[in-house]
Amino acid sequence: MPFISNAFAQSAAGSTESNLMSFLPLILMFGVLYFIMIRPQMKRQKEHRNMLSAMAKGDEVVTSGGIVGKVTKVSEAYVGVEIADNTEVTVQKASITTILPKGTIKSL
Repeated sequence: MPFISNAFAQSAAGSTESNLMSFLPLILMFGVLYFIMIRPQMKRQKEHRNMLSAMAKGDEVVTSGGIVGKVTKVSEAYVGVEIADNTEVTVQKASITTILPKGTIKSL
């Protein structure tokens, strides 16, 4: 008595259809992941890039470390930020998180 049953191959038409159906949940999960996570993140990155390119001398900014100051110099990769009278720090341009409305520092 054999303990292993015989295996029979499926027909070619059924095989193609079942392969497509087995990948359908994976494709749907990637589509949902794209619209929920990837697309909004790319939008935020684009907005941040546009904000940094529009930054000019005199803007009031907040750094990623929470330092509030006024922009004194803008270069390709670095920004000079005045945090107090006669006190200026140089930070990477990418570390600027927010450009504040004019007059915000005086109201603090």
